[in-house]
Amino acid sequence: MERTDKKFLFGVIGLDHDHIYGMCDGLLEAGAELKAVYDKDAQKTAQFCQKYPGVRPARCEEEILVNKEISLIASAIKPDLRCGLGIRAMNLGKDFFADKPGMLTLSEIEQVRQCHKRTGRKYMVYFSERIHVEGALFAQQLIEAGEIGEVLQVTILAPHRLRKTARPEWFFTKEQGGGIITDIGSHQIEQFLAYTGEEEVSVLHSVVANYANREYPDFEDFGEAVLRTGSGATCFFRVDWFTPDGLGTWGDGRVFIMGSRGSIEIRKYINVGETRDRDNVFLVTADREQKFTVTGKVGFPFFGDLISDCINRTEKAMAQEHVLNAMAIAIRAEHTAQRL
Repeated sequence: MERTDKKFLFGVIGLDHDHIYGMCDGLLEAGAELKAVYDKDAQKTAQFCQKYPGVRPARCEEEILVNKEISLIASAIKPDLRCGLGIRAMNLGKDFFADKPGMLTLSEIEQVRQCHKRTGRKYMVYFSERIHVEGALFAQQLIEAGEIGEVLQVTILAPHRLRKTARPEWFFTKEQGGGIITDIGSHQIEQFLAYTGEEEVSVLHSVVANYANREYPDFEDFGEAVLRTGSGATCFFRVDWFTPDGLGTWGDGRVFIMGSRGSIEIRKYINVGETRDRDNVFLVTADREQKFTVTGKVGFPFFGDLISDCINRTEKAMAQEHVLNAMAIAIRAEHTAQRL
């Protein structure tokens, strides 16, 4: 785990999704210090302070935004509020780290792009299914080492557990949540960009559906899409809220990467019917087949790199255009999707 030697303080605004805990853990493990938190829900704030006892609850958002000691704002505020909060933070000289989806419309993406150009501040998004999964990062290392040659096709299966009664009402509305491809699909698109090293992507096909949650007519519990890069690599991904209750984790996320000289499979969160081990990576090349279990062996360099980027104004963790492009492709796929 890369750590920074310089003092780096961050604040949290918005606790509407539990991803904020993963975001904070990653930053803290990389050496950042958590200064303050604000959420309008006092109970959520109390729970957050119980997990992070050194953090100070703020009286309002502005108290954190104007604090000159704080360099970065991390937020899992409701998705339709993320862009507005991020732009406020950037205009006040802060970098911003949002849960996904980072934006919900192409207009919001352009607003962020122009704010970034004007202020030089960063608007990062927590694409956790790659940057916070050691199996996904190890697969990327194998690709970059040339183990499977050129990436030709990526298939991603990303089922999630719905936990319907635990979700807030806004979660089931497209206007506030963005839709299933904008939300969960943005993870898969970002992985495809990272594994191919390409940014020019066309959406060939996209579909959404509400198969089993008709009491929420605006909700989408299924989505799929097909993408193609400028060089001809393709991606199929499926996202859904149909993880069976019998599975020992929230979703059996899998990635299949076909290269010109080999293949990789990632079983991210469980090896079904075998073990509860995470981060299982299977490599097949011309001369061998090999299984790796890499939990605790790769680390999460994104967070240390992000801190370093904020301090040094570099782009090692993730380029700003990569973030905006991943979200733009997801939004285009969502907006053009056929609804079954």
